[in-house]
Amino acid sequence: MKKIKVMTVFGTRPEAIKMAPLALELASRPEFDAQCCVTAQHREMLDSVLNIFQLQPDYDLNVMEPRQTLSTITSKCLNGMDSVLEDAEPDLVLVHGDTSTTFAGALASFYHKIPVGHVEAGLRTYDKWSPFPEEINRKLVGAIADLHFCPTAANRDNLARENITKGVFLTGNTVIDALQTTIIKDFTFIDKTLDSLDYVNQKVVLVTCHRRENYGQPMADIMTAMRRVADAFPDTELVYPVHLSPVVQEAAHRYLGGHPRIHLIMPLDVREMHNLMARCYMVMTDSGGLQEEAPALGKPVLVLRRETERPEAVEAGTVRLAGVEEEKIFQMASQLLSDRTEYDKMAHAVNPYGDGQACSRIADIIAWHFGRREMPPEEFGQ
Repeated sequence: MKKIKVMTVFGTRPEAIKMAPLALELASRPEFDAQCCVTAQHREMLDSVLNIFQLQPDYDLNVMEPRQTLSTITSKCLNGMDSVLEDAEPDLVLVHGDTSTTFAGALASFYHKIPVGHVEAGLRTYDKWSPFPEEINRKLVGAIADLHFCPTAANRDNLARENITKGVFLTGNTVIDALQTTIIKDFTFIDKTLDSLDYVNQKVVLVTCHRRENYGQPMADIMTAMRRVADAFPDTELVYPVHLSPVVQEAAHRYLGGHPRIHLIMPLDVREMHNLMARCYMVMTDSGGLQEEAPALGKPVLVLRRETERPEAVEAGTVRLAGVEEEKIFQMASQLLSDRTEYDKMAHAVNPYGDGQACSRIADIIAWHFGRREMPPEEFGQ
């Protein structure tokens, strides 16, 4: 019987973390001819994930260029995907989440009349400017996709409100699957700063801040609050893997540089990041993925944004929305650093994002969709 050609397409570090386990799951199954295309929207950070998961792409568009704009990324990905799809002729293209690569991959597939599966479908803030450009990217992909793999029931409900009800499946999030590969019990950090920290007697706080909508005054206020936290709590160390964006680099060194207990380090590969998360006390971030990963490891998360497309975590109690105002961020961080009861409420809340079987479910759904299984798999949480 002819194998099902399934192509995974991704281009950034966060996409790679969540798609690599799925690409490997598809490659392990005899019914699939699994292909992988990377755009390299992020080059260096993408490559580190590929190396850790030992994943070799079949196609590499290598679109990254200095100070690239959203327009250049999207147009280069769209043009590059043309020749890839003509050559590979996949039966299904899988894109992930909400990046420019995601949108371009879905649109190129639509132009070639190739069905699209959207992994991590249905996330919404209902504010087209935040996160920017992700909110519009994922809505556009939702309009194109034939199969929608939703991490949570709330994501499925979002699609239903947009009259997207066919081909919608509740799978859990593939990032929980990734943690099973990357977390190592007796891990030794390559980064010397991380290896030297006292995770037992000091409260190590992992912080990140890089989103475009936080550029300018919001980022200044966030980082000022971080410095106040370090000043106010002598038993606390802040670790900030600084994004390579020149805007973020400049702000981080301006507002946080020179403090003895704030460690500005280079971006970490996925294994270093996940094992730091497993050992840290709490997380302060404007990232999307960390809102899912940290709760799976029992770590409270303060989200440094005005809203989140992951409200399930707020409802479950694993995440709190701290916003972008200095005083509120400082007060919320101070509470978790000084009130053990409040900390334990978050640390012991149930993670709503998955059970580590999302990739298996997605592969089973695709097999069923193409007639290789009699029934779709049982959905996550059912």
